[in-house]
Amino acid sequence: MIKITIYFLVVKNIKNFLKINYGLCENESMNGEVKNLNLVYTLEGKIYINLTNKCTNRCLFCIRNLSQEVEGKNLWLANEDFDSSSVIEQFKNIASENPNAEEVVFCGFGEPLIKFDMFCEVSKFIKENYPKFKIRVNTNGQANLIHKINIIPELAKYADAVSISLNAENKEKYNFVSQPADKDNSYQAVLDFIKGCVEAGIETSASVVSDFDKAPINISECEKICHSLGAKFRNRVWLPKGY
Repeated sequence: MIKITIYFLVVKNIKNFLKINYGLCENESMNGEVKNLNLVYTLEGKIYINLTNKCTNRCLFCIRNLSQEVEGKNLWLANEDFDSSSVIEQFKNIASENPNAEEVVFCGFGEPLIKFDMFCEVSKFIKENYPKFKIRVNTNGQANLIHKINIIPELAKYADAVSISLNAENKEKYNFVSQPADKDNSYQAVLDFIKGCVEAGIETSASVVSDFDKAPINISECEKICHSLGAKFRNRVWLPKGY
């Protein structure tokens, strides 16, 4: 009985750790219903799609550490019991309210390519019904590591552009800044993903976050790495509100 109790407590604590720090466990719903979720929102004239809270990183500079909101919109998903049709319905409403928008960005409070099938379904709908929109994905670059297959050929069918978080100039600093779940393989996976997207013909940029005191990095070295992989370089100055 004692051994069973200890085992239960250990498993429960591990589950809570993963949920709190990485969002990898299931989210608890309110009354088991999906409601009032900001799956689609607007920011600076663009339409953003928020597919998940789940992420394989716990970046030191992430806005999630400061707030659950972006420009007054709560992006934390109380539950994730929704499918592509829910996202598409919200998208249609937001698109009709923003006729001048020309870009859709998959970016929310988690890593969008964790839900790769949903990304493909929603993107396919947008491409077929709203051809004017350019589709960009903001990603941590770990999708191939997460899914254990090369998703880039399929990604290239829908994504016109990707912005990939390089975050640091070497594995040690990357692990410190990004706090990935897989500290052994994540940094190389990101480098490979950047190169793969470039080779697939996707407009590719790699980004770092500067002026964040807790995470000093070598900006010039990051830029050299980025250019060596054939990608554009983006230096994002850290802002307390995240954008």
